[in-house]
Amino acid sequence: MTQARRAKAKRGSALAVLLALACATPVFAHHSFSAEFDGDKPVRLVGKITKVEFQNPHSYFYLDVLRKDGTVVNWACEGGGPGALSQHGWKKGDVKVGDTLVVDGYLARDGSHLVDARRVTLPDGRSIYGGTPGDGGPGDGQAGPPR
Repeated sequence: MTQARRAKAKRGSALAVLLALACATPVFAHHSFSAEFDGDKPVRLVGKITKVEFQNPHSYFYLDVLRKDGTVVNWACEGGGPGALSQHGWKKGDVKVGDTLVVDGYLARDGSHLVDARRVTLPDGRSIYGGTPGDGGPGDGQAGPPR
């Protein structure tokens, strides 16, 4: 094999590896409301923010919620992506770790400490729709409270 052919073969192999790596990137699938949450199990959480992940396809924020027995449980609250949330009036800088939020939503089907955040009351008192438009969940696309 000539030197030119070896160089061409190496470039081809490198390209194949790069394409394989690109295809191996994780894909985050969008899911319907009913695939993960139970519309018959509404919940209201009041807690302090411990973490915010303002990202696509779903944003998450985490709340420390004080139980009646004095223990604290950290809840993950799933909301729409940044674009959907901003269309409903929520901007990335509106909340910070330590702020208190009120979340009206629905429990995860698997019993985990995960809630679909349908309505979120921000620290300044604004109440916004936090769900993912078009997911088929209760109040889809509306700012009203869960049923």
